[in-house]
Parts: sequence; C-alpha cells; structure tokens
Amino acid sequence: MSQRGPGDPGRLFEIHGPALYRYAVMLLADAAAAEDAIQQVFVSLLRRPAPIENEAHYLRRAVRNECYSMLRARKVRGDSVTDRPLLEAIAAVPAAHDERIAIESAIRLLPPEQREVIHLHVFEGWTFQQVADASDESINTIAARYRYAIAKLRQTLTSA
Repeated sequence: MSQRGPGDPGRLFEIHGPALYRYAVMLLADAAAAEDAIQQVFVSLLRRPAPIENEAHYLRRAVRNECYSMLRARKVRGDSVTDRPLLEAIAAVPAAHDERIAIESAIRLLPPEQREVIHLHVFEGWTFQQVADASDESINTIAARYRYAIAKLRQTLTSA
C-alpha cells in the first residue's frame, strides 16, 4: 500500500518490530547491537519524507543494511560478539537447556550471511526464492548458503 511519508513509526514498530528484532539478532549475533540497529532504522524513518511502497520490505531491507554496516564496523574495530542469547526462537524448540545452548553456540559460529538464510528459511518460514529476492542474491547462492550452514551445524553439533 502506498502512503505519504513514513507513516506512523509507532504503528510500524508495533507491527514489524518483533520480527525485525529477531532478524537483527540473528544477523548480528548480539541482542544489544540488534536493538541499536532497530533504533537507528526507526530514527532514520522519522526523517524520511518520501512515501514507502512496501513497509515490510522497506523495513527489513533497512535493518539488513544497518546490520551489515554494523558488522563491517565491528570487523574494522576487531570487536567480538557478546555471549547474550542469540535465538529467542530456540526457546520454543522442544529441547533441553544444554541442547539449546549447543544449537545457539553452533549458529553463532556461522557467517552472518548463513545465519540470515537459516533465520529467514527456518524460523520465519520463507522460501529460498523469498530469501533471494529480499537479499538481492540468486536462489542458487541462497540454497548454497543454506547447505553450507546445515553442514557446518551438523559438524559442530556432532563433534560437541
């Protein structure tokens, strides 16, 4: 739906905020940094005078761009990731606490691009085509990232 200006940021946050936060946490592997990324996107949204055609797509793309900018800056500074919980969604997985910690630790070891595919495909239920469209990558690239991520997770979890 087309609208003038950025719309009501409070309404947009209420509708999209939780999913955007989970997405940012998965990309950044850091809950505090994810909060910062979401805040930055919504602050930028307040300054945006142009219409937004597709709110969900725009916000996810803005969060993705902000997260990757933060990852590049983190790499330049040599920052490490915190030990805060990575996956709120893992809490819903029927597994023992130790198993959840092992899954979370294994996912944390994946590169951000692979964590992104795992999050969108497994936890958000997106198809590979939807992930490819959202990330401007080919479906083959997305499928390969998924395969590599699953292989790395299997290797990490079976050797633990």
